[in-house]
Amino acid sequence: MVKICCIGAGYVGGPTMAVIALKCPTVEVAVVDISVSRINAWNSDQLPIYEPGLDDVVNQCRGKNLFFSTDVEKHVREADIVFVSVNTPTKTQGLGAGKAADLTYWESAARMIADVSKSDKIVVEKSTVPVKTAEAIEKILTHNSKGINFQILSNPEFLAEGTAIQDLFNPDRVLIGGRETPEGTKAIQALKDVYAHWVPVDRIICTNLWSAELSKLAANAFLAQRISSVNAMSALCEATGADVAQVSHAVGKDTRIGPKFLNASVGFGGSCFQKDILNLVYICECNGLPEVANYWKQVIKVNDYQKSRFVNRVVSSMFNTVSGKKIAVLGFAFKKDTGDTRETPAIDVCKGLLGDKARLSIYDPQVSEDQIQRDLSMKKFDWDHPIHLQPMSPTTVKQVSVVWDAYEATKDAHGICILTEWDEFKTLDYKRIYNQMQKPAFVFDGRNVVDAEKLREIGFIVYSIGKPLDPWLKDMPAVA
Repeated sequence: MVKICCIGAGYVGGPTMAVIALKCPTVEVAVVDISVSRINAWNSDQLPIYEPGLDDVVNQCRGKNLFFSTDVEKHVREADIVFVSVNTPTKTQGLGAGKAADLTYWESAARMIADVSKSDKIVVEKSTVPVKTAEAIEKILTHNSKGINFQILSNPEFLAEGTAIQDLFNPDRVLIGGRETPEGTKAIQALKDVYAHWVPVDRIICTNLWSAELSKLAANAFLAQRISSVNAMSALCEATGADVAQVSHAVGKDTRIGPKFLNASVGFGGSCFQKDILNLVYICECNGLPEVANYWKQVIKVNDYQKSRFVNRVVSSMFNTVSGKKIAVLGFAFKKDTGDTRETPAIDVCKGLLGDKARLSIYDPQVSEDQIQRDLSMKKFDWDHPIHLQPMSPTTVKQVSVVWDAYEATKDAHGICILTEWDEFKTLDYKRIYNQMQKPAFVFDGRNVVDAEKLREIGFIVYSIGKPLDPWLKDMPAVA
């Protein structure tokens, strides 16, 4: 029986291993993590992450051929294939600060694998890592190998949160990169055999190590670039009276471009896009390619511009001050159908409004008060360290209250900011909301989810990203 162990029980490790266990009943899968609370959650009815369909998969396999454990060394020692899915945060100090990936957790995982192994192993990079990480890991393993053979593979994940289980069941492609040697080819085949239980063989792409590592960064950079492209157009649409939804639709009809990832919004978020582009920028700089680095930097700059533009629009519309005013924030996760708040644009928007002394009332159906307070008081990049290494009890931000109902959030508010496209925000009773708000009542729709015309008929002053401006907003230009 093939034994697989995955180090790291997070957004990638947990769902990926659960699906492997479901699709490969003859493979024994163990997910290990040093965080006791996280493993306890995986073994309970309340899983540590929210992902549609995940509960079902875990319930079918847990205790049969899927195990969650804190006994890291035991499971690594017994495994044939070890997936490493640990945090690779952006460095905050030292060489490459603010751009380079911090491989501290990766290196300690590699050293531990070398220490406890008594048999040959295939070690698989699952976390998003910078190009050439495999080479560094390979050196650590071979220099500490005690005669054991390790083969390194890169098998980047291409999951989208909110659809991760579907993405795993039916992936566009599975990418496996390895050494172009007889041993490397054999290792690639062993991993390919696992995925071939349910993935058509023509969708399993085998490459060299560097191509696999770079493909992941490139894919995320291309996706983020599309979002920044349409967001850049949204600013121009507002200035000229064009409608970004109509422009996107017309552009997306070109089959060479396609319609996906062309929705204008308050900005992209998530654990990967910004981190991976910063990483790409750093690699370009290290390889003497400043022009290429600057090209990709611009994608992040436009994203930051979009968030600050949104905040400026809110403040300038409300007589150039939000000081002491209650503003309702609907949605805090970086997109719908996930509770994940990593790099969510809501953090920068809320911080911008708090900087102008607003009082915020925040509602998100999947994000806890503790998480929101933690996000608003943490320093940049802190979120990407394991939970036990994050600041313990964050200082609560006084002007922020977190509520569990959109109507409670909007009561007595001067304005509403919609920052996540949860479906329920489309069907709220906006007449009821309007009646219990301060007047004039504003809606700033950062996701283009509401019907602006209907809301204007109720009496709201509405700002939708990239749409022709309300006459009120034309008289109150957003000062950059």
